[in-house]
Amino acid sequence: MEVQYNNLYTHFVFTTQDRFPAITAVHRERIEKYITGIVNNHKCKMYAIYANPEHVHFLVSRDPAISEKDLAELIANASEIFINTNRFFKGKFCWQTSCSAFSVSKKDIDKVCKYIFNQPEHHKKQTFAEEYYKFLKFYQHTLSSK
Repeated sequence: MEVQYNNLYTHFVFTTQDRFPAITAVHRERIEKYITGIVNNHKCKMYAIYANPEHVHFLVSRDPAISEKDLAELIANASEIFINTNRFFKGKFCWQTSCSAFSVSKKDIDKVCKYIFNQPEHHKKQTFAEEYYKFLKFYQHTLSSK
């Protein structure tokens, strides 16, 4: 059955291998544009993206034909190749083998976009580990399973 309308908003968080600060300010925008291109080329839409040194936040609306897992794998694999081919990182760049995907309601899109675009200010007050713990707690993830 064809889906004529969808409302599938996902806030992804990708983390660099070992949370190493591998994404430099000089390459941040190119990485963001590349990831945005991947999203757009798979009939999805990028709403917001920000690449921090050790993690990237992005909010997308997904085409129902592609799962969160498949979209995440496409983005991770292609962006690793892009970063390594362009030598944006000394050594071999890798994302962690898992990422986070949080469902977002349509009414919260603006709030999540503001949160993502405000990452530099946000991380002056809070580390990535503190931020991530709050996300897991907010989304009621079972913290004892990690």
